[in-house]
Amino acid sequence: MRSKKFLQAEQAILAWDVPGLVAGVDEAGRGPLAGPVVAAAVILDDHQPIKGLADSKKLTALRREKLFDEIRAKALCCSVALATVEEIDRLNILQATMLAMQRAVKGLRLKPAKVLVDGNRLPVLDVVAEAIVSGDALVPAISAASILAKVTRDRMLDELHALHPLYGFDRHKGYGTAQHVAALREHGPLPEHRRSFAPVAQATKEHVA
Repeated sequence: MRSKKFLQAEQAILAWDVPGLVAGVDEAGRGPLAGPVVAAAVILDDHQPIKGLADSKKLTALRREKLFDEIRAKALCCSVALATVEEIDRLNILQATMLAMQRAVKGLRLKPAKVLVDGNRLPVLDVVAEAIVSGDALVPAISAASILAKVTRDRMLDELHALHPLYGFDRHKGYGTAQHVAALREHGPLPEHRRSFAPVAQATKEHVA
């Protein structure tokens, strides 16, 4: 007869390695000074493999765009969600990122049995989840999620550039480059800038003064 301790350990293993659909989750836009943080969740189809999946940051923009379309066409299901600049400033960037990930998982048409998240932190979910450091380079479903999130966010920043070309969003995508910080100080923050981030807060003070 198996001991109570053995049974508890067995139950833990069974709970962790749940059979069924697995979703990969990643985000784009934690570091920039402007724009939302975007998260994506993807459940790949084992019968329609996608070649060339990798960490989105290691791919060219053209390659990301092509993979974006292929992922949307071949994945069993995928979902993209975001947390707004207002939510980032109110909650902080970490909690806003977790919120975007929650929304992405909830937006999946099929409910996964397990969720694999890039990084070392997990959003609160109602399914088994595991955080995987460098998961965007190790797990195809997370790689796919990283590509969907980055392409979606980059497109949003390109649209912002069309409205406000003086800030150069088409080049830096909201990150705190020297060009971006100089534009911030010269022209002042836009509503799309994150007031809780130090360079934006400083530029806000300068323009209020």
